[in-house]
Amino acid sequence: MTTIHPTAVVAPGARLGEDVSVGPYAVIGPEAVLGDRCKIDAHAVVDGASELGPDCQVFPFAHVGGKTQDLKFREGNRTFVKIGARTVLRECVTVNCGTKDGESTTIGDDCLIMAYCHVAHGCVFGNHVIVSNASQFAGEVQVGDWAVISGLVGVHQFVRIGCHAMIGGGTLLKQDAAPYFITDGNPPAAHSVNLVGLQRRGFSAEAIGALRSAYKLLCRGGMNVSAAAAAIREQLPATPEIATLLGFFESSARGVIR
Repeated sequence: MTTIHPTAVVAPGARLGEDVSVGPYAVIGPEAVLGDRCKIDAHAVVDGASELGPDCQVFPFAHVGGKTQDLKFREGNRTFVKIGARTVLRECVTVNCGTKDGESTTIGDDCLIMAYCHVAHGCVFGNHVIVSNASQFAGEVQVGDWAVISGLVGVHQFVRIGCHAMIGGGTLLKQDAAPYFITDGNPPAAHSVNLVGLQRRGFSAEAIGALRSAYKLLCRGGMNVSAAAAAIREQLPATPEIATLLGFFESSARGVIR
């Protein structure tokens, strides 16, 4: 049974699934769509053309679906927020709508975005992403599945963070952060393979060993990316992880932190 606190404001047109809970003083806008069993806590706002999948939770004072802060936005553009199933947005998180007409800001399934984080226009987060407190993502940032971003991280517009990456606390990312690696420091560097994270997620010893060898060639071998990629293809097994890693480096527009 859906429950709406008497002090909450649910605008006409909002669509609420089954067993949704809307807490005191929460505000649900007229275009919002809340999946089954979503919980919107006290003083939270879900506005704009925002769609939340089932079992999401939005903690107090978070704001989902606010107008982009990008000055390139033009009135009349239709922009969106799409959030997958079972994602949790903690206190004071902000997730803005897109900028360009038809653009969505997207967060996948089973993500945890901790307090005071900002996700700007057009960002695309994969599934199982964890972001610690007060990290800030400028527009059009991409974050791969299972990435872990520590607290107080700043991410420049258009930067990509690869799948299974880990970003150390307080790091400022102006270039892409490679999948499977730990990137940390200011200026940042790729310090090692994310060994503990990969082991926890069941990667085989062969896959991890290939990634460690690839890391040494890319980040410690003294070669440019093209030469390192050629050496990796010649010397290492063609595992799916190696293909993902090389594809990430070779498709980077901003360069990858090594």
